[in-house]
Amino acid sequence: MTPLSELAQGQQYPIAALYVVATPIGNVADITLRALHVLGLADRIAAEDTRNTGQLLARYGISKPLVAVHQHNERAAARRLIEHLQAGERVAYVSDAGTPGISDPGAKLVDAVREAGFPVIPLPGASALATALSAAGDWVATFSFLGFLPPKAKQRATTLQTLATHPHAMVFYEAPHRIVETVQAMADSFGGERKLLIARELTKLHEALHRGTLAEGPAWLAADPNRQRGEFVLVVEGAQAQAAGEQDHDALLGILLEELTVSSAAKVAAAITGVSRNTLYTRALALKKDE
Repeated sequence: MTPLSELAQGQQYPIAALYVVATPIGNVADITLRALHVLGLADRIAAEDTRNTGQLLARYGISKPLVAVHQHNERAAARRLIEHLQAGERVAYVSDAGTPGISDPGAKLVDAVREAGFPVIPLPGASALATALSAAGDWVATFSFLGFLPPKAKQRATTLQTLATHPHAMVFYEAPHRIVETVQAMADSFGGERKLLIARELTKLHEALHRGTLAEGPAWLAADPNRQRGEFVLVVEGAQAQAAGEQDHDALLGILLEELTVSSAAKVAAAITGVSRNTLYTRALALKKDE
């Protein structure tokens, strides 16, 4: 078997540099050979949770000094790590799972290290975002990553309303205790016809991927309580381009909006005209904003 050090060759690994290292999002076998090589070279490893990272390193026989760097101490910890870089050390940073800086700590550390004049070297690897998108299908030609929505219902609804006319597919992360209400809020704001991919517990033992629509998403989740457990990635279809002649329904929508919410006005207008509810919702939202 080819030694790991040879497989990882082809790039220099300078001292006095920060290595941003992606780690598995579930299945520990998803760590890259290059990640193992760099973690073995590093003088110390900064980690979002030193206990989790210690367990991962032990699986591969790696023992290094660990430094906690998480969302509550990232700026202060960055100053301490810069001192180690100034001493000529290689420092690796890992988050709990996946690629640091993507809905995880790491971005502030990267900024501080770069501003201090030291190189930042990224190592690609596992990412829940990329994993979900790879299984979404042809309807996701372009996308925007939006991370976690606000946890409070009112703020979440406001955010979703601003995204109702967004033309690209949208990718969100969500926690299990909010997953049902979040999908329902998306259906209320975007209309139920849009495509939805629910990706749950990616790469783990109970991984599940479900492609359907926003309208039936809450029912699919409610049909089995186990479907509401774990970590979620949601991919939602973007808004369709406004069709020619949509303005023909502005008068009807205007009347309905005097008495109804945007969602209800679109529903009634769709029943009357036969035009897509999603299309009319987008138009009604635009009219409401112009008031």
